[in-house]
Amino acid sequence: MTVGNRRRQPSLAQLRAFAAVAEHLHFRDAAGAIGMSQPALSGAVSALEETLGVTLVERTTRKVLLSPAGERLAARAKAVLAEVGALMEEADALRAPFTGVLRLGVIPTVAPYLLPTVLGLVHDRYPRLDLQVHEEQTANLLDGLAGGRLDLLLLAVPLRVPGVTELPLFDEDFVLVTPLGHELGGRVGVPRAVLRELNLLLLDEGHCLRDQALDICREAGRAGVPATTTAAGLSTLVQLVAGGLGVTLLPRTAVRVETARSVGLLTASFAEPAPSRRVALAMRTGAARGEEYAELAVALRESMRGLPVRTVG
Repeated sequence: MTVGNRRRQPSLAQLRAFAAVAEHLHFRDAAGAIGMSQPALSGAVSALEETLGVTLVERTTRKVLLSPAGERLAARAKAVLAEVGALMEEADALRAPFTGVLRLGVIPTVAPYLLPTVLGLVHDRYPRLDLQVHEEQTANLLDGLAGGRLDLLLLAVPLRVPGVTELPLFDEDFVLVTPLGHELGGRVGVPRAVLRELNLLLLDEGHCLRDQALDICREAGRAGVPATTTAAGLSTLVQLVAGGLGVTLLPRTAVRVETARSVGLLTASFAEPAPSRRVALAMRTGAARGEEYAELAVALRESMRGLPVRTVG
């Protein structure tokens, strides 16, 4: 349908609905992801198809498939939504710094130990900032940042992702956690080479801390770690150690919280240079609120000086 020489244009709601379906390939999951009812989402996609004059989605009784046109236009829809998100972000930044919504993504191996510091800083210094926290694994956080669902990330680096700028906060050492009675429990200056022989317990696939632990093992000369027992979170991992199933590596910021939950644990520190990880904020390169995020990074470094870390930057 045209009005004069102008074609009817799709709405943002229609584009969001189609982009969600293209991502999830499931109407119920897509509707839940964007907070829309399933009938409304289906109607929005149908309206978009009518507006564009092409079939975007092939609906079957079991699954949803993108048509060839849908495959091509999904990327366009995502790009349009990202640009609209950038427009809104820039408008927010122009109104006043450190006001409005800031959607912060945090990895699970950082959130319980650093969020008290982050939330305290925001409450005291930026009371007009509406901080919304999302705890997810690294891959999901990066997708959320790229797609505009998230504004800023707090996670382990380096990421080596194009279009993402890292604002380093601190380095922290890893500590070896053992059960009571273990020969390494309580020792100082443990060489990394011991990791070649230990029964090391790891987090599940998808956690960056698992990948970091495997990297440390490879640096120590160990080819791999058999995944006979894994855990979804550090709390479970530490309980497995207390039960005598093996040992594990914890970032130092997690030690006090996690080891306090069980009396059946000891810790050991590595010889210098100890294996470590770097934690940083990450933002889209060229983000409209980039100066705010850089200022926030400076404030966080100051606030984290009381933690068992080495601030950087």
